[in-house]
Amino acid sequence: MEKLFSITLYILKGSGVTLGLYAITAVFSMPLGLMCALGKISKNKVLSKAVSLYTWVFRGTPLLLQLFFTYYGLPVLGIRWSGPFAPAALTFILNYAAYLTEIFRAGIQSIDKGQYEAAKVLGMNYSQTMRKIIIPQTVKRILPPLGNEAITLVKDTALVAVIALAEILRNAKEIVTREFIITPFFIAAAIYLVLTSVIVLTFNRMEEKYSYYE
Repeated sequence: MEKLFSITLYILKGSGVTLGLYAITAVFSMPLGLMCALGKISKNKVLSKAVSLYTWVFRGTPLLLQLFFTYYGLPVLGIRWSGPFAPAALTFILNYAAYLTEIFRAGIQSIDKGQYEAAKVLGMNYSQTMRKIIIPQTVKRILPPLGNEAITLVKDTALVAVIALAEILRNAKEIVTREFIITPFFIAAAIYLVLTSVIVLTFNRMEEKYSYYE
């Protein structure tokens, strides 16, 4: 029992990296995704095409490849990292922002055109219309896909093990390699299940809150 406790404790130490990467990605990818979505639907063709290229590249290539390029490739071009966490965070932010761009774009374009016309009649400019009318309705509509991305993000953090970041899965694998037991994998799976369950419950509550006003 004592050994099981020590194994669990060691694996949980990796949750700091997992949760840290998760938080940074969520905090920065959402506003970046929203800004890119607004850029993609703007009348500025140069901006729209630039955002389209960005989403095409990051949605069309594997996250693991992007992680390798940021961590191993950019130093070749002269960009040095003090550790693996910064390139991991940058990669995850850019990757998830690309997916969120399309989610936000679809949500914004799903709002009836009459909403824009009504706002114009009320004397609102484009910025006020988006901030006070369109974006709040968009958030309500995109909660389900946002929830899916939030769950996927928890699992994708395991990829940073390949660049020597001591997150949950890497710590579990170390014990498996050293002790020749598979118990750490079950413990890691349980931790991931707890984290994803918390996210599911959070988004379910949010959906219930918004549906109250329907």
